[in-house]
Amino acid sequence: MTPTITAFESSPDRGRGLARDMRVRWAFEEVGQRYDVRLVSFAQMKQPAHLAVHPFGQIPTYEEGGLALFESGAIVLHIAERHPGLLPEDPDARSRAIGWMFAAVNTVEPPIVERSMAGVLERDEPWYEARLPMLDERIRARLGQLSDRLGDSDWLDGAFSAADIMMVTVLRRLDGSGLLEAHPSLPAYIARGEARPAYQRAFADQLAVFARAQAAG
Repeated sequence: MTPTITAFESSPDRGRGLARDMRVRWAFEEVGQRYDVRLVSFAQMKQPAHLAVHPFGQIPTYEEGGLALFESGAIVLHIAERHPGLLPEDPDARSRAIGWMFAAVNTVEPPIVERSMAGVLERDEPWYEARLPMLDERIRARLGQLSDRLGDSDWLDGAFSAADIMMVTVLRRLDGSGLLEAHPSLPAYIARGEARPAYQRAFADQLAVFARAQAAG
């Protein structure tokens, strides 16, 4: 049975590949697994049918047979566990890769998302200008720690893995912020991920959704 994922009918990132279904698309492309996409509007995401799969009314979701999953990290991990190529065979290396997946979404991503949401929801508030440097400092600390650990390595821990899918897609959210440039190894790391053919196929598929939405007006 072909898995089905959900994605934005009209993505707020305007085709930049930042929506979290990008992580899932990339994982599918890396392992050569076919998948279907069901596009949902913001209104549909809050309806009972979607909430039955994703209780927080977000995307992506994953459905295959009787299995329904939500949370992009959990979905990518499920794909990586079912298909070879995204997790090391060595048990210790496998556990480290999974640990890095958690680090991407639990340690690195939260301050990045908080900064992004502040720019959308709080930009006109009197406290925004004072708050932004504090948010930036939190991100800089995480980027410094990540850069130190990455060093001259191509990927987080040995060969490319699901951990790199998660981390690259998290870091891409800082594009245009000016925060990555202090650590040249991180833009180079992102560029290596974006250069992978599987990434490019996933990005093209997500961009096509935005292009169709624009054409439909």
